[in-house]
Amino acid sequence: MSNTTGNGLEALSFRDPDRASALLDELETIVAPLDHPVHVMHVCGTHEQTIAEYGLRSVLPDNLTITMGPGCPVCVTDSQEIDEAVALAKAGHTVATYGDMVDVPGTNQSLSDVQANGGTVEVVYSPAGAVELAETTDNEVVFFAVGFETTAAPTASVLQSSPPENFSVLSAHKYVPPVMDVVAAHPNTRIDGFLAAGHAATITGTAVYESVAKTQDLPVVVGGFEPLDVLYGLVELVDAVVSGSATVQNAYPRCVSEAGNDAAQQALWDVFERTDGEWRGIAAVPSSTLSLRPAYAKYDARQRFDINIEHDGITSACICGEIMAGQAAPTDCPLYGEECTPTTPVGACMVSDEGPCRIQQTTGGMSR
Repeated sequence: MSNTTGNGLEALSFRDPDRASALLDELETIVAPLDHPVHVMHVCGTHEQTIAEYGLRSVLPDNLTITMGPGCPVCVTDSQEIDEAVALAKAGHTVATYGDMVDVPGTNQSLSDVQANGGTVEVVYSPAGAVELAETTDNEVVFFAVGFETTAAPTASVLQSSPPENFSVLSAHKYVPPVMDVVAAHPNTRIDGFLAAGHAATITGTAVYESVAKTQDLPVVVGGFEPLDVLYGLVELVDAVVSGSATVQNAYPRCVSEAGNDAAQQALWDVFERTDGEWRGIAAVPSSTLSLRPAYAKYDARQRFDINIEHDGITSACICGEIMAGQAAPTDCPLYGEECTPTTPVGACMVSDEGPCRIQQTTGGMSR
């Protein structure tokens, strides 16, 4: 993915049509002899954005299918976690969170509903932004923390830095490898290999996926996000599938190493511990939720406040869980494009730009 500039230096290039054609030819060569289809799953909303935006599914070999798995953090945040944030905002506290989370429906309300009724809900771009907000007010500021290892590490960092006394965290952070095991083991999901998210692996390294590869007897390839990154990751993954090599490979070496970012991991595991938790509509996944350790209990919103919610579960007709588990397509949902649209989302998968339903609705890119 590089070429030589006039001064002799190597320049990175990720949208070279000739290189893309060569990678597609490699994919075709690998799968052409097969008498059965190959089904792979990526676990990242950013991968889906790239695949849809550049129409990559339309140029893949006919017997190769790539499905989006539980890689959209907004989509897999459980409705009870939304309900907790809503309850805190209704109780008069300031809830700060990332922009997409404001519109995600809980059981009965979203944070935007509470905001419309006078509650204080603030959009921030980082945990540090929530801390800065707490420094400017006497009100209790609760950071509704969502996302995977990539965003959990910055949350840990601000908690290590002695934030103001009126700051706390409602953690809905998730740890990805355990849910990969759950999805791969489901009898209704066909997965021959995983394309894992490069930004999460920048923190964790590639070694965390060794257990998935071993337990599920499936290859895992860590990939980046430019079109050529995705195609290169698919070449490596499909080659491993066809050769029967259940290994972990790094197709994003410019950013990812086997060991990952040691300082970020130290902060992450100093502040958080893995507990069992719900992935919205998918399952209760063991050791997949990142909860604050007792040493940080004074910053834990669940410890600090009496959060009273009525939790009845997600809308019964919404099939977001099946979509994120690779068991259904957005167009299979009876709500899709009718009751559930980007401006009137019923399910979480229609809210975020990384959500499969929203991507399908806005680009049509999840269809071949």
